[in-house]
Amino acid sequence: MDVDALIDELIEREGGYVNQPADKGGPTRFGITEGVARAHGYAGPMSTLPREEAAAIYRRLYWLRPRFDDIAKRSPRVAAELFDTGANMGPAVAATFLQRALTALNRGGKDYPDLVPDGRVGPATIAALDAFLEARGKTGGETVLLRALEALQGERYLRLAEKRPANEAFLYGWLANRIGE
Repeated sequence: MDVDALIDELIEREGGYVNQPADKGGPTRFGITEGVARAHGYAGPMSTLPREEAAAIYRRLYWLRPRFDDIAKRSPRVAAELFDTGANMGPAVAATFLQRALTALNRGGKDYPDLVPDGRVGPATIAALDAFLEARGKTGGETVLLRALEALQGERYLRLAEKRPANEAFLYGWLANRIGE
C-alpha cells in the first residue's frame, strides 16, 4: 500500500489554509488543526504550515499510531477508509467503527468473538479482521465491511449536524467528499 499516495490525496482534498468560524477545530491547513500541529511541535502560523510537516503528522498520528498500517497488510481498501475517516473524525473513532462493524458481522460469535469497541487496533481486532476475511472472502467481505464502515460514518455526520446546527454548514461536504469512493 502506498501510504504516501493516500496522504497526498488527503492533503489535496483537504486544501490549504482555512479559518471557518463555524468549525470548532479552529484554523486548519491541509486538514491539520492548530491544536494537532502544536502538539506535534509546529510553532509557526497555521497559514504557513509546510506540506511536508502536514504529511509527517498524517503518517505518524493517523497511520502508524492507530496501527492502520497493520490493517493495510490485510486489506488496503479498509485501511484507506480508516485513514480517511480517522483524519476527519479521529483515529479512535475510525477504529471503533471497525470494531463495531466486525462484531456485528461475526454471526453471533460463530466466526470470531465480539470485540470491545475501545478505539484501539490491537491483536483481537487484527484477529477478528483476519477471521472475517477468511470466513466471508477477501473481495466480498471487504466490500461489505467497507459499506458498514461508511454507514457508521454517514450516521455520525448526520448526528453531528442534528446536535449542533452550525455543523450543517459542513454536512453536504462531508457526505460528498467522505462517503463513497
